[in-house]
Amino acid sequence: MKIIGTGSSLPKKVVTNDMLSEFLDTSDEWIVPRTGIHSRHVISDEEIWELGADAARKALEMAGKKPEDIDYFICSNVVTEYMTPGLSCVISSMIGLSCPCIDINCACPGFIFALDIAETHFKAGAVKNVLIVCAEEPTRMTSWQDRSTCVLFGDGAGAVVLTEGCNIKGIKLHSEPDPTKIWQKRRLMPTPYITKEEEDVPLQMKGREVFRFAVQASTTQVEALLGEIGMDKSEVSYYMVHQANLRIINAIKQYLGEPDEKFPTNIADHGNSSSASCTILLDECNRKGMFKEGDVLVFSAFGAGLLSGAAVVEW
Repeated sequence: MKIIGTGSSLPKKVVTNDMLSEFLDTSDEWIVPRTGIHSRHVISDEEIWELGADAARKALEMAGKKPEDIDYFICSNVVTEYMTPGLSCVISSMIGLSCPCIDINCACPGFIFALDIAETHFKAGAVKNVLIVCAEEPTRMTSWQDRSTCVLFGDGAGAVVLTEGCNIKGIKLHSEPDPTKIWQKRRLMPTPYITKEEEDVPLQMKGREVFRFAVQASTTQVEALLGEIGMDKSEVSYYMVHQANLRIINAIKQYLGEPDEKFPTNIADHGNSSSASCTILLDECNRKGMFKEGDVLVFSAFGAGLLSGAAVVEW
């Protein structure tokens, strides 16, 4: 398939590190060296489905497609106020889609997993035009008394429209199943028969172990995928790496031995927006006119599960 439209949407509320220091034992001097984050966009009075619909409309407009042109809609989302229906159904109703739609919860690498689903359906001859929306509000998952997690995240949505083409050169998905490294649990509705103990647990993360997984998964999969498709790193125009932590991005950059200019970032004023991260970065770079026809973009993302993925896309 081929990417022909991108879009993104961010909450209007910007929370700086200094604002966090008003109620947390933290500071800009503590946060920036550890994360590279100065501020983040945080949902206040918006709904995540409103941001998702806005990003989708922008991507459709850029692509020159109408809702009735879309054959399949994939929505990547970890958590929302809706338990059911899926967020894809809610967004579909807002933008006028009537095609089949599905939700996936692959956490931060959700965009790459969605690309794989889209490409597989296209190669099977089932679709011509696919919409992907990654809409995430991880700031609703953390405890805002825990400085080790809440400072990391920001909310937002990104969208991509794909059509017929052979521009997805390769995708590599990976898992190391482990629910103990990044997790959140919430209590379900009670029944008269529940005897087990249940509890609400805000997002928990074992930072050092996640850091190691992210760097190893990204670098080994990117190199392996490039090798599989017979492409050298010198042919890569940009590495679109999940904006989780600037130290992780720098470690990946150092390991791959590639120059700074190949690694665009927006983490400084966005934070980690889970699966929306790559799509928001893609849209912002695209709208700045950074990409030209024939450019090679390498996507790499990693997160809860533990899941990771890499994709090589020609622009």
